[in-house]
Amino acid sequence: MRITSKGQVTIPQEIRERAGLLPHTEVEFIYDGKTVQIVRSDRKKTSRGARLVAHMRGRGSGALSTDEIMAMTRRR
Repeated sequence: MRITSKGQVTIPQEIRERAGLLPHTEVEFIYDGKTVQIVRSDRKKTSRGARLVAHMRGRGSGALSTDEIMAMTRRR
């Protein structure tokens, strides 16, 4: 088996099935100085939008009501 020029390798289907590595499964690579292991990630995958909302949460002053904000966005 070879690594492509993009650093990709295909995990054989039998191994993917036995390890429960379904499409879109998050994995991590562990390197101990001699070998590399692929393990299922404990981290939950979050979307870009969810990360943005989490980053922005609590940053607004809350001085404007929803109606006032909507009125501002509709002005030209």
